[in-house]
Formats: sequence, structure tokens, C-alpha cells
Amino acid sequence: MSKKRAIFQEVSDSEKPIASNSVGIIEKNSNEKIKNTIQLWLKTLFFLIVLIILVGGLTRLTDSGLSITEWKPITGALPPFSAESWAAEFNKYKQIPEYKLQNDGMSLSEFKFIYWWEWGHRQLGRVIGLVWFFGFISLLSFGKIQKPWRLRLLLIGVLIGVQATIGWWMVSSGLTGTVLDVASYRLATHLGLAFIILGYIMWFVLLLGRSETFLLQARRNAEPKFMLLSTGLLHLTFLQILFGALVAGIDAGRSYTDWPLMAGQFFPPDLFYLNPWWRNFFEDPGLVQFVHRVSGYVLFIFCVYSWSSIRKSGNESLKFAFNLIFAIAFFQMVVGIVTVMYAAPWEIAIVHQFGAILLWVSVLRARFITKYPPNNALSK
Repeated sequence: MSKKRAIFQEVSDSEKPIASNSVGIIEKNSNEKIKNTIQLWLKTLFFLIVLIILVGGLTRLTDSGLSITEWKPITGALPPFSAESWAAEFNKYKQIPEYKLQNDGMSLSEFKFIYWWEWGHRQLGRVIGLVWFFGFISLLSFGKIQKPWRLRLLLIGVLIGVQATIGWWMVSSGLTGTVLDVASYRLATHLGLAFIILGYIMWFVLLLGRSETFLLQARRNAEPKFMLLSTGLLHLTFLQILFGALVAGIDAGRSYTDWPLMAGQFFPPDLFYLNPWWRNFFEDPGLVQFVHRVSGYVLFIFCVYSWSSIRKSGNESLKFAFNLIFAIAFFQMVVGIVTVMYAAPWEIAIVHQFGAILLWVSVLRARFITKYPPNNALSK
């Protein structure tokens, strides 16, 4: 019988590397502290990604996202200090449609308020990039990480870089023409990628929190039906997050404030009034909010179905995971209804966005447990 590999092991030139889906990441000459350091680094990135999602939401809710009209990844880290530099930034803002059509007459102090929100959002993005970069370089220097995990950790950095580029692609869509906001589909792309990065980081943290032996044994006990349910729930949750971003992109949450109807009817009035027809799914506030509502109902119904199905499992850990999903999904639905009925004030809307993060994280955790169910969690 072949000897099982340990988490930390020596890999000679004659040995084959561990399969890419294993959790073994560091050679035997290293120690547990390096593994703990990797987890701490990833958890720090996780916290920062959650924070920037919330700050980004507040930036959008305060109409601050277009206050900085240039993309300067390096020099832009320094805000204006003198009266002259503030005046120059304000003059640049006065050239874009948002100022001309919506904020004409804004004072310099009012401009500073929205400027600091956007500057803080971008600055936090720079911090995330630096935390990843220096952490990754340090781990490569001091920890002999095997290739599959080097690629995984590198992937996070690549996605962070892509996210920064998409952020400017999003902002640039609101600087010309006659639009007051950024393109909603670009906002959805930007937010969606943030949740993808968050998901990868959490999955890697969960993998690192288990031994390779545990993962190999637990995977044999996985039940395909429950894995399928959690996968479907993951996809529906992500789709609902994208629909929510489309709502936020055009302030569609403030267009119809009655519930469960819209303007006293099931379908909002004047559907598909834009040409070509596909623009309505991105630019018609009524249709965009309607799609978000209906997809929310579908998601909640699927949550209930998944929760009731998991009740048949003997795995208490899995039951608790789906109990948590059910509770968060119910909370999120209630907050969503309240957000609409009060015309999406920022105090309630940001709670709704935080609820989306909680739901996403809880679904990912449940997906992990369905794939790697713990043996000692079986009920008697």
C-alpha cells in the first residue's frame, strides 16, 4: 500500500506532483506557520474585498462614482491638497454630463464630499492590489508553494488587475454623451467580478482549513443530488446579484415603490418602449426592476426547495448550512421589499447589498460542504 502524502511534504524530482485538486501546497521543509500565514493573507484579502464592495455600493448610492474623471493608477493615489488643485478637479467634473444635467450649481464643498467617496473607493482598490502583490511575492520567496497553488494564488492577482481595468471601463461610460450614470451592464460586470474574486478567495480558505486526507475521504461521501442543488443555488444567487447591479446602475429601485404590484399591476407599464428591444433589459427601469423581483422570487423558492430536500440528509453540518441559507435568503427578500417601498435610501440599500454578500458566502460554504461532507457530522 502506498504511503499517504502529508500536507507539508518533500517533493523530489522523481516524484509526480500532487494533483491540482489537492490541498497539499507546501514542501516538508516548511512548517505550519507558513500555511497559517497564507490563510491569514487570504482572509485579509477577503475582508478587503467585502469592504470595497460596500464602499463601492455607497459610492454609487451617493452619486460619487463620476467625480474623478481620469484614471491615474499611480499619481491618482494623491488627492488634491491646494485650492488650485481642487479647483482643477472641480473644473474637470463640470465638463461631464452628470454635472451639466444634474448637478449644475454644485458648490465646491459638495463636490469634495462626492470626490472623497470615489477617491476612497479607488484607494481601497490600490490597497487590495498591494496586499496581494507583496503577500504573493513574500510567499514565493519564503514558502516553497507547489505549482497548482501558485497558479491559484496568481489567479487572484490577475482577477484583481482585470477588476481595476473594468472599473475604469465602467466609469468612462458615464463621462460623455447625455447619460447621467455609468452603463448598467458595465456596473454589473464590475460587481460580478468582485463577487467572483470573493468566491475564489473563500473557496481557497476553506480548502486550506482542511487536511488533504480529510478532503479525499470526504469527497467519497458526497451526495450528487445535494451537490447539484448547491450548484444550482450558487448560479441563481450570482445571477440575482447581476440583476441587482443592473437595478442599481439606472436607479431602477426608485422607479416603482409599490409591492407586490408595480403601478397597480403585475407587469410594469410601457414595456419594451425602447429600440432595439434588447435595450429595455438594461435601460428600462420598470422592466429591470421587474426582472430583479421575479428572479428574487425564483431564487427564494429554490432556496426553500433546497432546504427542504437537505432535511432528508443525515449530515447535521449540511443541514445547518442550508438553515443559514434559508434564514439569510428570507432576510434578504424582506430587506429588498423594504428597499423598494422606501425608494432605495442609501441606509437600507447598503444593508440589502451586504445581505447579498452574506447570501453568496453562505451558499459557497454550503457548496463546499456538499462536496466535502464531514463524516463526524452524521446524526444518530
